[in-house]
Amino acid sequence: MKITIYGAGYVGLVTGACLAEIGHEILCIDIDATKISKLQQGIIPIYEPGLAELVKKNLAANKLKFSADASLGVAASSVQMITVNTPTIDNAGSDVSNILQVATTIATLMTEPKLIINKSTAPPGTVKKIKETIANINNHVSFEVASNPEFLKEGAAVMDFMQPDRIIIGIEHDRTKKIITEIYHTFDDKVIFMDVASAELSKYAANAMLATKISFMNEISNIAEKVGADVEQIKRAISLDPRIGPYFINPGCGYGGSCFPKDVKALAYYAKDFGIEPVLLNAVEQVNNFQKKIIATKILDYFNHAIQRKVIALWGLAFKPKTNDMREASSITLMKMLWDYGAIIQAYDPIANHEAAILFQKEITQGKLILCNDSLSTLKNCSALAIVTEWEEFKNTSHDTLKELLPYQPIFDGRNIFDADVMKKAGIEYFSIGRI
Repeated sequence: MKITIYGAGYVGLVTGACLAEIGHEILCIDIDATKISKLQQGIIPIYEPGLAELVKKNLAANKLKFSADASLGVAASSVQMITVNTPTIDNAGSDVSNILQVATTIATLMTEPKLIINKSTAPPGTVKKIKETIANINNHVSFEVASNPEFLKEGAAVMDFMQPDRIIIGIEHDRTKKIITEIYHTFDDKVIFMDVASAELSKYAANAMLATKISFMNEISNIAEKVGADVEQIKRAISLDPRIGPYFINPGCGYGGSCFPKDVKALAYYAKDFGIEPVLLNAVEQVNNFQKKIIATKILDYFNHAIQRKVIALWGLAFKPKTNDMREASSITLMKMLWDYGAIIQAYDPIANHEAAILFQKEITQGKLILCNDSLSTLKNCSALAIVTEWEEFKNTSHDTLKELLPYQPIFDGRNIFDADVMKKAGIEYFSIGRI
């Protein structure tokens, strides 16, 4: 089947490459001509395990193509899939203008029936807006609009697509089932059809639930520190309850990324639109905002806020391992807090150094941020080490190495990647999350 995808960003690239891999002919459209030119050469703008190989393979097989010409996209297929970004408006709801711009383009150019599938994360009512936008422009060509929210985890997106837990489809008419079933023919047993509003809300509900688990465990970790308990033991105890389970209950220094922060805020915002006070969602966000500051606060308290010109080593810049994404990353909060007190940050991330160099050009020029080529280089002449991303490279660093390179300097572990007892027995001054 021929499918056109609008938006060659994170979701669009993964979706396009994976749909091509299962046999479809994909044309990805993006307004960024520079990005399209690079993609046509097999140059991928984001880091995601397995994605570059998949794009290059299907590009070479002519099953995946890229273009900046929307007219080609509209003419190429009866199936039009929207995967553009929906940024937060004023720290609240989601901006769906990019989705409606694509809808406008499709409506203006289409001359034959289309199935438009919205895969961009968007609030309930977005499919209705898409339909109204198209109908107001072009009322003589028939079309259908469906919702197909994505459930891709950064760092495991290709695997999530190729081995999905579920594929949620919101439709208004049964006649669209046949087409969508054909699109996802490889995953028949995973496809779940439902009404449009339920499909649109399911994405927000899933991310809000996961964010809630994280914030809950972070609040427990803060209580554990005060009462002299070990949050790792608490985690072990509650994870054995099958109603709770072991997933998304790791304490740390806050969640980030492009989904959880944005979607929790957006869901809370839209709840208020319907007269619902989102008490729990507001609390989830408040706990997370507090948690992002916790490592910087520990460092400032340790040094009595006297860190002017002190070098603080930082392991990790991305919001999570296996990605270069720094959106809403805890590292940003930590660096800004320490910069406010005159500290110098010496940082390293296996993937996100380049992203940090773009985001913090000014701070690099001012000498406030030094990006290192490896983790051990960050420890040179530092007064403390902070860990905010749990890369395997960091986990595999031996306590002997740390003791040798940091004989007197404290370690502030925002992801609990080391065994606290082992570190203390090694004579390392070690501070973690929720452990005494």
